[in-house]
Amino acid sequence: MTTIESVGTGVSFALTDEQRSLRELAREFAAKEIRPKAAEYDEHQTHPADLVAKAHGLGLMNVHVPESLGGLGLSTFEGILVGEELNWGCSGIGTSIGANGLGAGPVIIAGSEEQRATWLPPLLEEPLLCSFGLSEPEAGSDVVKLKTTAQRRGDEYVLNGSKTFITNAGHAAWTVIFAKTDPDKGHKGISAFVVPMDTPGVELEKHLDKMGQRSTDTSAFALTDVVVPAANRIGEEGEGFKIAMQTLDFTRPGTAAGAVGVAQAAFEYAVEYAKERVTFDLPIAMHQGVNFMIADMATEIEAARLLCWQAAWLHDRGERATLQSSFAKRFSADTAMKVTTDAVQVFGGYGYMKEYPVEKLMRDAKLFQIYEGTSQIQRLVIAKEIFLPRNG
Repeated sequence: MTTIESVGTGVSFALTDEQRSLRELAREFAAKEIRPKAAEYDEHQTHPADLVAKAHGLGLMNVHVPESLGGLGLSTFEGILVGEELNWGCSGIGTSIGANGLGAGPVIIAGSEEQRATWLPPLLEEPLLCSFGLSEPEAGSDVVKLKTTAQRRGDEYVLNGSKTFITNAGHAAWTVIFAKTDPDKGHKGISAFVVPMDTPGVELEKHLDKMGQRSTDTSAFALTDVVVPAANRIGEEGEGFKIAMQTLDFTRPGTAAGAVGVAQAAFEYAVEYAKERVTFDLPIAMHQGVNFMIADMATEIEAARLLCWQAAWLHDRGERATLQSSFAKRFSADTAMKVTTDAVQVFGGYGYMKEYPVEKLMRDAKLFQIYEGTSQIQRLVIAKEIFLPRNG
């Protein structure tokens, strides 16, 4: 499938018929299946296994698995079209459905042909989940500080350590674990391994109780003398940091698009409410204090969406998109937080009540400023790209 259509030597922002159909399918699923269950699943922290299965059946999961392995082989750009709509429905449920993109990302990007053939096709056959095991209790943004180790023992590795804040880990079939194979080499001593979650020594410690995106499982687990074959190592020893960063360059436009979906939902609710709520004999939409706020929402959402499109477009062209991915992630996450906060303000006292949808959207939005690199880390990446640019 193609991405954005070309017109002469310029760029068109029109979608192809296939892309419009894909986006409409995701929007319909979000409206009919996700939204009716969003509030209930959020309240009870329900893992949306039923919706994961339905999304899987419609082809809205694992969209980047190559066609050669039976997948759709969708582009990064097409993936973000789906992601925005699912998160428009509910970012907790949308993340549960879409997180396989992050979990399987290292295998798609850096796995051998044999590894791809081993780990990816089962994701297409049934609604299995996989996870991305990078964060630790004392190592989040500063990846070099991770303490999980992987010691070579013949044709095997023995892993010890702990991971936390891992999306879908409590329900995952396997996780890509990043561990130090040479603790003295800093980021060059990190390697990546596929670890089935039913391997002896993998122990789920707890499901974490979150402020928002509560229907996405986020878990902590321990690794105690976990033995995996050397064949499960992705890439060479010491390439784990590079693989993790390449994966995040690939997934950040999608995460950013998820933030756009949340912001779009909050904007739509705010516009609808502003038309209906009357004060001083006028709909509040007619008061400048409100309609200026909504005008800013619309502008910032559109700008965020275009940054996501640009980053995805560059990635699909095979160009290095680290800077643009961080532009998109930083701006979209901060926009979602601002727009949802302003939507609560438009609703006034009702916006603070759980009975109305914008309260949940504001809680959900906060996580976009934290996971896959905080907004502050994105600024560090952007500054580094400006002052220490790399070619290619």
